[in-house]
Amino acid sequence: MVRDGRLGVGIIGAGRVGPVIGAALGGAGHAVVGITSGSDDERASAVLPDVPILDALEVVRRAELVILAVPTEQLPSLVAGIAEVGGWQVGQLVLHTDASHGIEVLRPAAERGAIPLAVHPAITFTGTSIDLRQLQAGFAAVTAPAAVLPIAQALAVEIGCEPIVIAEEDRPAYADAIHTATEFSRSIIGQSTARLREIGVENPGGYLSALVQSTVERALREASDPPALI
Repeated sequence: MVRDGRLGVGIIGAGRVGPVIGAALGGAGHAVVGITSGSDDERASAVLPDVPILDALEVVRRAELVILAVPTEQLPSLVAGIAEVGGWQVGQLVLHTDASHGIEVLRPAAERGAIPLAVHPAITFTGTSIDLRQLQAGFAAVTAPAAVLPIAQALAVEIGCEPIVIAEEDRPAYADAIHTATEFSRSIIGQSTARLREIGVENPGGYLSALVQSTVERALREASDPPALI
């Protein structure tokens, strides 16, 4: 565990990622004390029932661990805005889940005594409880100051992932790799299913399912296994 006893966890961002991360930490024994309103509050409440919906400052005020699960372009202004009104607390854990950023984006919080952590679970979130099973089979990119890196790693484990340390200067390359894998895959499958639909194949996604999964699994094995000895 990160600390003895439970952490009070606050979630800023009620899209597909934030509620699932909250549910995973809740399952690890922490207490989710609040979440902000988002694009789909009904879906969020299905994953985190009975968690109060609060404004961002109240979430920060109540939480020992604040999860920032907002779009990339919103993260810098959110962190800076909370800092400007004195929201961040000394010793508070502030963790964002964005692939593109390391901990530099959290500098306004760190300058006010908060502990900056960047943990990106490498799965595609649906925003449902299905993601909790996906997390158990996944990895998470972890970036944090050396002194608190074990905290970030422990939280990644509690979410369900195996932590992999990514240096601050390597976060852009990491984000590019993640973007390429996800967007290129979607694009190629979209093109292939469209062509099959044009020639009258019903349920082209189902038709390609076994082919795509087996091809991807083979490519991943070839990328992961050590080369054969000659």
